[in-house]
Amino acid sequence: MNKDTNNDKNTNAMEAIKEIGTPDIPDFNNPIQFLTIIGEVEGHTLSPSDKKTTKYEHIVPMLITSMQNPKIKGIFIILNTVGGDVEAGLALAEMINSIDKPKISLVLGGGHSIGVPLATASDYSFIVPTATMTIHPIRTTGLVIGVPQTFRYFEKMQQRIINFILRTSNINKDTLKKLMYSTDELANDVGTILIGKEAVDYGLIDEVGGFSQALKKLEALMEGKYK
Repeated sequence: MNKDTNNDKNTNAMEAIKEIGTPDIPDFNNPIQFLTIIGEVEGHTLSPSDKKTTKYEHIVPMLITSMQNPKIKGIFIILNTVGGDVEAGLALAEMINSIDKPKISLVLGGGHSIGVPLATASDYSFIVPTATMTIHPIRTTGLVIGVPQTFRYFEKMQQRIINFILRTSNINKDTLKKLMYSTDELANDVGTILIGKEAVDYGLIDEVGGFSQALKKLEALMEGKYK
């Protein structure tokens, strides 16, 4: 392979890192696929250019590749998200959950709004002591036409999110709804902010821990599945 070809590959890899935070060609010597979901989850509508986003259409192909590549034995998801597009976020969460390879999530900084089901979608979840998670109902801004119909749509979407979280975590329904509709936690809004161990105490996240602990857990899950 000549020098120019190497330079072209390096340039392509750097562009991929700049765009989606990871090379488009995985390191085949590493059996773990690392995925980062940061900023705002962008779905069907483009976010403003000054916002840090994770694009739905970037994560889906990476998950497909992780599933199809026999050399990938586990998936490590790092979250620091403010939430974003509900449909896209829930679709990503369902896709992550449906992959039958070991999966670990680590909440760094924040796992807010639709970031909650993204965090619980894995087989085992971690949160660092200073990270926060905001649980609140679906909301919208701007003009709403056909209020009763819109309300019913939001109600159904909210139930889909609740059902997913209940299915993928250890929190109970009454506690989740109480946290979601609390009125004394957020100014001018409803919902609850959980910090680190609080998310574990409520059964939303499995364990308080950092990168090393999460990596060791994933390696243990991989060893159990592929030994």
